[in-house]
Amino acid sequence: MSTQTWLTQEAADRLRTELENLEGPGRKEVTAKIEAARAEGDLKENGGYHAARDEQGKMEARIRQLKQMLENAHIGTPPPSVDGKVGAGMVVTALIAGDEMRFLLGSREISSGDLDVYSENSPLGAAVMGSEIGAKLSYTAPNGRQISVEVIAAEFYA
Repeated sequence: MSTQTWLTQEAADRLRTELENLEGPGRKEVTAKIEAARAEGDLKENGGYHAARDEQGKMEARIRQLKQMLENAHIGTPPPSVDGKVGAGMVVTALIAGDEMRFLLGSREISSGDLDVYSENSPLGAAVMGSEIGAKLSYTAPNGRQISVEVIAAEFYA
């Protein structure tokens, strides 16, 4: 099942700005670090060179991630949930092991940082994805414990 990623215009603009910065000044900066470290001599024992190359690799991976996300995202307001089911891009309110919790289901890129974010592929996210409001279910936590969940509400993140 392929999930659609919905981004608000603000989130899409924020990601585009990050991408432009990484592709322009970010690349120039890391290239300059690599060149400066290379000029120091022996590359086998040059920690600065290896650190700059690692930084370059992480930056290029983030550039690919941002490009893929922006190419495949739907920008704007998602359609209202007509089926009453929990889906990606929704703020879910649930009782988890007896404690009420609100979180965003989807990509951390959607959030402006005001909520905890759980991927649809995380144990909690997979458990609530597609469930109905009022559903009582459980999931297995990474430590092996069964955790009870009751979905109280879900609305699209604005």
